[in-house]
Amino acid sequence: MMQRKSRGSGQSQANPTLHNRKKGRRKSRNYAESFIVSFLGSMFALMCCCFFVFSYISNGEDSDLAPVTGKQLRLPHHEKKAPELPEVQKFNSNPHLIPRLPILPVFPEIPHSSRLIDETLHGKPTIAGIVAILHNFVAKFHNLNIKLAADKTSPVNIVHQVFELIQEELRPLDEAYRGKTVFPVREDESIFMSLASFREYLLKATLVAAFSNAKSPDKLFIGAVVQNCFGKVNADGSIDTEGKPCRTGFVVTGKNKAGRDQTTVSDAPPDANGIEDFCTDPDYKKYCDSGQVRVMYVHEPEAVGPAMARYYASKLWGGETYFVQSDSHLQFAKHWDSKYIAEVKATSNYPKSVLSSYPPGFHDSGGAVQVVNESPGARLCSCEFSHSEIEQDIIRINTGSNYKGTEARPTQIPFIAAGFFFAHADFLRDVPFDPFLPWAFMGEEIALSVRAWTSGWDIYAPRKNLIAHQYRPGRMGLPKFWEGVNRLYRGSGAGNNNLQGRTVQRVKNLIGYEESSMENLQKKKDAWILTEQQHYGIGRERTLKKYMEWTGIDMENRKCPAIKWCNTGELE
Repeated sequence: MMQRKSRGSGQSQANPTLHNRKKGRRKSRNYAESFIVSFLGSMFALMCCCFFVFSYISNGEDSDLAPVTGKQLRLPHHEKKAPELPEVQKFNSNPHLIPRLPILPVFPEIPHSSRLIDETLHGKPTIAGIVAILHNFVAKFHNLNIKLAADKTSPVNIVHQVFELIQEELRPLDEAYRGKTVFPVREDESIFMSLASFREYLLKATLVAAFSNAKSPDKLFIGAVVQNCFGKVNADGSIDTEGKPCRTGFVVTGKNKAGRDQTTVSDAPPDANGIEDFCTDPDYKKYCDSGQVRVMYVHEPEAVGPAMARYYASKLWGGETYFVQSDSHLQFAKHWDSKYIAEVKATSNYPKSVLSSYPPGFHDSGGAVQVVNESPGARLCSCEFSHSEIEQDIIRINTGSNYKGTEARPTQIPFIAAGFFFAHADFLRDVPFDPFLPWAFMGEEIALSVRAWTSGWDIYAPRKNLIAHQYRPGRMGLPKFWEGVNRLYRGSGAGNNNLQGRTVQRVKNLIGYEESSMENLQKKKDAWILTEQQHYGIGRERTLKKYMEWTGIDMENRKCPAIKWCNTGELE
């Protein structure tokens, strides 16, 4: 031991260079060990970070990874508090689509809704933030509906309180983006389709037909408002889907002694969700996963007519080039998308041009998708004042002549059909949808027509029919939104006709009905019906008087003449 130590000591003293080399090797080992420890620590931290991000996504920030289950039905809660929104890499060219809007389950919670709402109302809009605002409104509307029905509130007070809620919840969103589109318009030939769906059994078939017949399905985006009976709503907002908690429409079940149709309303199971059927289909799931399908759910008692549903749907627009409004029971021609784009560009007033028509009908084929055979388009060239007391003499539009097939370009018409029109998305800036038309069924078409034309938009009939529509006579027995409204307010006598009779005064005032003038509404103490009308009224490019002269509509004598220039296709 002493000898070994002495030899070692002697070497160290006799060879200091070797000693320094050993010392250097020890220091190198220390550095290497420190590096390895640091590296392993960094890798551990990175793994923890990845786990956190994955957990965040799985908990709802990326709806593509959210589990699909029918057990989580719940009406949306308003102003839900959430932890701070983690930073998201906005490498996508459309940051307003982040975070992804959840599609399923029905009534999905939107994480961090309070912050998203605040950002949306202060110049940083996102689709998720906008839908969170709409969710807040619908949730409060649900609670208000229950109270109004329980208190047997009079029709005028129901309308008044709902208008106050619209002022409180929806006006701030519209005010924040007044005079401009919410998002910049992407000039990439993308199409946004607004679909207002009420207890619709052909919703999936419509989506399948739209995507499968599109030339560029990757540029087609859907904004669907699904108004269904999802089941019985419990006091805590959860929804019971057991049994038959819903009701059918008036189904013809036979003839009475006078030989007239006898109808019956029966209990029914919850409605099928066409969005779920489409988004879980392996052939079409990719369109939902890519964010091309956006959806808002509304339970049947809060479904108060097509005008309100189309207001919601317009808010699902995300910057696409073109805006299409249509019903949710359609069939399509091959390459309908590119053909409508070419057609609107062929108009003489593009980009301020609207294509619109009443498409031909089709019969139910059991939900099977059929390709529409193109046919000459029909012009909307006629109108009449309704003789129905319920509809209060409102102007109804109708078809005129067909194209011959030799026209060089589309020709002008004076009317827009609410069930189908196609326009550049700047339409949303100039003719924003009016949220103060709950319960209204008649009047939205003449209001759209007048507002668009006076805002400088020319209206055209497409030369070919590229879609077909399922027209639905009453004997089909399909549910109608007013039936749910009537059931809700049965105890107070405030049926949908009474409620619509008040909100339709906005349309009648807009068009120039004397009995609905500001002066006459003030005498009746109903001037509040015109709340915010200045923002959803006549445009500034042309006057209402010029529109009436152009169409020949006689408001004083309630007459709509034959519009010759429209039927002959004189105006390009």
